[in-house]
Amino acid sequence: MMQKLLVILLFLLHSSAQANPYTLLGACEFVLDSQRIQEEGKFAIEELQGHYYAELPEDAFTPYYPVICEDDVLNITLYHPSRRDLMAAVQLINARTGGFRVVNGKITLPELNAVDVRGLTLPQARQEIKARFNEQIKDIEIYLSFKAKESNKIIITGLVSPPPIAADGQLRLYEVLTKAFIPPTANLFASYVLRDNLPLKLDLSRLLKMGDMNQNIVMKGGDKIFIASPTDHVAMVLGDVHAPKRIPLLSGSISLKEALALARGIRFTGNKNHIQVIRGNISCPRIYTFTWDFVVHEPNKNLLLIPGDVVFVSRKAITEWALFMRELEGTIRLIPAVELINQISK
Repeated sequence: MMQKLLVILLFLLHSSAQANPYTLLGACEFVLDSQRIQEEGKFAIEELQGHYYAELPEDAFTPYYPVICEDDVLNITLYHPSRRDLMAAVQLINARTGGFRVVNGKITLPELNAVDVRGLTLPQARQEIKARFNEQIKDIEIYLSFKAKESNKIIITGLVSPPPIAADGQLRLYEVLTKAFIPPTANLFASYVLRDNLPLKLDLSRLLKMGDMNQNIVMKGGDKIFIASPTDHVAMVLGDVHAPKRIPLLSGSISLKEALALARGIRFTGNKNHIQVIRGNISCPRIYTFTWDFVVHEPNKNLLLIPGDVVFVSRKAITEWALFMRELEGTIRLIPAVELINQISK
């Protein structure tokens, strides 16, 4: 019977190992990964986590003019030195109806037949309307802007959720983030921009904190920005340390030494020759093993933890033995009490 149970147990363990493969690595591989993080920044970290981002399109930094579509609402302002009545009529329509809606591709203005504007940019529509007015009224000036355009909205979610912002083809990422009033506690490293439901290869932290204009793309309608909270990306220190804890990584990384210090160091019962960092997807993690001596003598920049990392300090073998003996001693002490209860019950 025991042999059958042993065979079943070995089979289950083997199946578990097959279902959860892992890669054992040493301190040297961890140092190489840390150096890569130093050189490449955010996207080296994301790749180590198994995350990938869409490359920026070729026209990402090129301003454009959005075209007018059906159901768009235009805000139109008209100026003429003598036609105050016409100016007032246009202003009244803006105030009472919220603007000039595009219906069947056209808009209708006072003293003017319907003007076909569908598919035109704002400058093109302005020239078309001005040309039509000039047939009747000279020296007129027209100003247009989008009052409402569903397809041109930029949505910001997460830690902040301001009203949608209209993309006009000139608006850039930095201006959008400035309008959103992002708090200083936001985790910019973990924040991202979605376009066509794909995360773009952008580093919001470099843009706002370092002024890196290589991240300052022109925003398009339908873009979504997610602003992460301070605790969205963390590393954890567990095992035989004084204060196991979750550590928020606002800048994307922290040194192993600093993480252990925040956990108030390794207990005297901890095995300093067996410090592990578990990284990556739980179904196929990478496990790095260090000694305390290596950690002490290696510079911080070569020992970088990233979001999702788990530092685990195991107990010394003698500590496990001492705990076992303590439990065994408690069991032995209970034997006389059990015998006494049996005698009384008889």
